Amino acid sequence: MSIRRKSREAALQFLFQDDFKGFEEGADQNLDERFADFCSLYDVQKKARPYAVTLLKEVYTKREAVDAAISQHASNWRLPRIDVTDRNVLRIATCEMLYQDDVPAEVAINEAVEIAKRFCGPESPAFVNGILDAVKAGLAQK
Repeated sequence: MSIRRKSREAALQFLFQDDFKGFEEGADQNLDERFADFCSLYDVQKKARPYAVTLLKEVYTKREAVDAAISQHASNWRLPRIDVTDRNVLRIATCEMLYQDDVPAEVAINEAVEIAKRFCGPESPAFVNGILDAVKAGLAQK
């Protein structure tokens, strides 16, 4: 498993935890410290931490734009109705597609689908793939 995959998985697990707490206002302000505590508890590899922190900072600081992109392309699904794990897989991949120039959209989608296979329900990989393909198509139109 690649270091970036491990980074994405660590970011997903951290977001999952925070999503249940309600993404408190200002939670991103002590993100480095909170993620360091998380890493020590869950034995996250040191090499995987920097990219995970990059993803987390983007999700927290740009969450409105990321959630809007997901909502726009999630036909008949309001964001709060999407499963917590699926929602955070979508957030990570959408952040990568919108803000990481070194990650092609196809790679972000493939990684999200593979992570959904591991952490989500049996229907999730197809669901995640469909929404992210629509997000990618929307980016191509801009």
